[in-house]
Amino acid sequence: MTRHPEVPPDCRLITRDSVGSTSEEAKLLATQSAPDRTVVWALEQTAGRGRHGRTWDSPVGNLYVSILLRPNSNVSAAPQIGFAVGAAMADAIHNTAGANVILKWPNDLLLDDRKVSGILLESADAGDGVVDWVVAGIGVNLASTPELPVSTGFPAGSLRASGHEIEPAMLLEAFLPRLFGLIDVWAQDGFAPVRTAWEKMSMAPGTPINVKLPDGTVAGVFEGIDEVGNMILGTPDGPVQVAVGDVFPVSSVPTGVS
Repeated sequence: MTRHPEVPPDCRLITRDSVGSTSEEAKLLATQSAPDRTVVWALEQTAGRGRHGRTWDSPVGNLYVSILLRPNSNVSAAPQIGFAVGAAMADAIHNTAGANVILKWPNDLLLDDRKVSGILLESADAGDGVVDWVVAGIGVNLASTPELPVSTGFPAGSLRASGHEIEPAMLLEAFLPRLFGLIDVWAQDGFAPVRTAWEKMSMAPGTPINVKLPDGTVAGVFEGIDEVGNMILGTPDGPVQVAVGDVFPVSSVPTGVS
């Protein structure tokens, strides 16, 4: 294991040389009553996962971390944590590596039109619509570039391939204080300030995109996110709020969709 990074005092950091999945370990710890802000960091994953069950290639040299949170929030608000994770990581990458990453709704980070990071949120309901725990897993391609399926739309990239060098421990040190700061703001003031932080680093309004929905694909332009985190898609028929979907570049047509 490399040097032990400095972390906020209210954070419990668990380090591993290798795990199947940092999120699986964090979820297990959640069921064992691990406290809020327990963080699992590994040098490599042997069974990393992304959205929709996709595998996430996880060799040594990149950042793999999952954060266990126990927010006092409704289940319906829990997905907003993903925007805090994305905004915190984008800001950390910019300030440590000098890379201007772009946030792509709902949970990816792009650099030079390539995916360099993905976020996966998982949660458990404590009953009565209240969240028991949320595990936010994030992987950042620092040194190497995994193969991504064509269905993801954007090709994979890495910070190193774009000329930016940073060690995982240094990025983790920068990321965690930013994340916990945004989580505290979210808990006190709601989603609005997190939304503002996220949109400052998102793709520009007016960017043409294709959006794969559960029942088909819609073309339009990105117009930001609304007060709960839905994407606002501009179309010839007016703005459309998208709660569930995948964003693709206009040059890419999602697999299986004409």
